[in-house]
Amino acid sequence: MFGYRVPAPDQAMLISGGRRGLSGAPFRVVTGHGKFVLPVFRKTRFLTLAMCESEVAETCVTRQGISLTVRAVIAFKVGNDRESIVNAGQRFLSDQDQMSVLTGRIFAGHLRSIIGSMTVEEIVTERQKLATEVLETSKTEMAKIGLIVDSLQIQSIDDGETGYIDAMSAPHKAAIQRQAQIAQAKATQAATEAEQEAARNQAEYARQTAVVQAEYSAEVDRAQAQSAQAGPLARAHAEQEVLAARTELAERAAKLRQQELVAEVVKPAEAEAERIRLLALADAERMKIQAEAAASYDRVALDRMLIDQLPQIVKEAASGLSGANVNVLNGADGLGDLAAGLVGQGLTILDSVKRNLGPNNGDKSDAPAPRPTGATPIGLD
Repeated sequence: MFGYRVPAPDQAMLISGGRRGLSGAPFRVVTGHGKFVLPVFRKTRFLTLAMCESEVAETCVTRQGISLTVRAVIAFKVGNDRESIVNAGQRFLSDQDQMSVLTGRIFAGHLRSIIGSMTVEEIVTERQKLATEVLETSKTEMAKIGLIVDSLQIQSIDDGETGYIDAMSAPHKAAIQRQAQIAQAKATQAATEAEQEAARNQAEYARQTAVVQAEYSAEVDRAQAQSAQAGPLARAHAEQEVLAARTELAERAAKLRQQELVAEVVKPAEAEAERIRLLALADAERMKIQAEAAASYDRVALDRMLIDQLPQIVKEAASGLSGANVNVLNGADGLGDLAAGLVGQGLTILDSVKRNLGPNNGDKSDAPAPRPTGATPIGLD
């Protein structure tokens, strides 16, 4: 609209002409809203309230007499209050770039003053303390020209070719390098130990794997060997059992055959031998009886008769033995005992007959008995 002016949010509108501003200011200050300005009768200017910066590169001498080049950056602006706007407008409205130049000069002076009271070690190690002192000392002076400082940053401190800062930092550099080397050595050692441990673990794993594989292969080989031997072993066991059964059967057959041979051959032979022995004994006994009969004439007839009958008795007994299946428990001794029993029985019978027919049974005469008619005397050789 014609004659109506509005300042930007980061600007202060200064209206001159007509009524004066507050506190006798030569202009009125308008911020944050518009104002109707009469043309021709009023003049309007705008003062920036935005943030500005100024760079400082100043050579300063420390308390030790060492020259240092200090570089710093100052962030500042016009204050928001009317007093600061009036003060800044009266000084910088026609040339607002002078605010940065003047601010740099002001801070350069304060830097020289404060650095001159400090040592290089303090300046290097306590930069924030340096910046704070510079801000505190410049605050009043900056307020007079309507400016406020938001921050001051010390960018660099250089001693040129003197090498004082490098010499000062050499022990720290050496310590840092030593610590770095120690840390690197420890890291290298740790890495080496880790690699060795990993190698040992891999070797142990490989060894265990090889052992397990070897055990598995051995077990497989044993199983295969057992499987391969199972058939022949089973056949061998079966053949061995068959052979044992055949051997046992053959032994039983041999024993049975032996018993059959004993019953068929040995026993009859032994019985025949016993029969022959009994006949021989009978003949001997007969000859003995004949001898006794020849010595005793009164018993000749009786003895003759008995002698004639005795071989027949013995023969009958022997013939009975020849056809009999005699079981002898004690071998030849048993057969001898049997034959001796039969002979003994024959002799017992013979003695009994003699006693019953002898002279003690009624014939008291000592004369010999008459011989039977037709009897032939028996001669003894």
